[in-house]
Amino acid sequence: MESSTSRVPPMWRFMLALSRIVVWPLCRLRVSGDVPAQLRGRAVILAANHVSPFDPIVMTAACHKIGIAPRILATGGIFDAPIAGAAMTAAGHIRVDRGTSRVADALPSAADALAGGAMVLVYPEGRIGLDPWMWPERGKTGVARMAAASGAPVLPVAQWGAHAVLPYDTPKDLVRSILRAVRRRPVVHVRFGTVPVDLSSVTGTPGARAMKATRLIMEGIDDTLAELRTGEMEMPHFVDETRATDLTRTRPRPGRALPALPGDSA
Repeated sequence: MESSTSRVPPMWRFMLALSRIVVWPLCRLRVSGDVPAQLRGRAVILAANHVSPFDPIVMTAACHKIGIAPRILATGGIFDAPIAGAAMTAAGHIRVDRGTSRVADALPSAADALAGGAMVLVYPEGRIGLDPWMWPERGKTGVARMAAASGAPVLPVAQWGAHAVLPYDTPKDLVRSILRAVRRRPVVHVRFGTVPVDLSSVTGTPGARAMKATRLIMEGIDDTLAELRTGEMEMPHFVDETRATDLTRTRPRPGRALPALPGDSA
């Protein structure tokens, strides 16, 4: 199990193995791509899209399957939960207190982890994406700033199908969602990009560089996700009816017009 030059905490090893057991009855996990050999055992930022509350469990299982153990930037609410919070802390993951004055504390913690040679997993969107067509939204600049400060390469990761296991409004109707998933066992894909995002052409002021790099990172995730969405490039086959929509962070995509929303008139 590769993570960094430091030892993987026992709790994180346990959680990685447990995730495979949890995922198996709920979906059929398909993992493609891989972290290149030259990037293993060194500081790397994994940047992934976010489509469902089930994503972190799926991603953990996928990481276990390819033999990596990244530290995860996760919302502070998980760390406040009595059992999950203690496990996340023991596993060495990094707390992000979104919407508070402490949100900036996550960047130094992530920088320290990268400086120690850790692999770090981040969701650049900062939330479950609310793009109506379920493509990655505009990202926050935190990932780009982490990459600039650490010099760590950014490897895009795409996941698709977890929204058919746990919908957006989980934990509402959680038991019903689990029973439906066990009955159907939908296919859930995780694809690791094999080439880091090329940020060498990014220039300008620090703020401009962060914005340009963020755009390139999200395009890298977008391209990786496109390989998983064959036949559903416009609307997903499975539509999560509980999902809110928000056009304010929708990204234009070169060469692909945005389709009409369901219910729009012609």
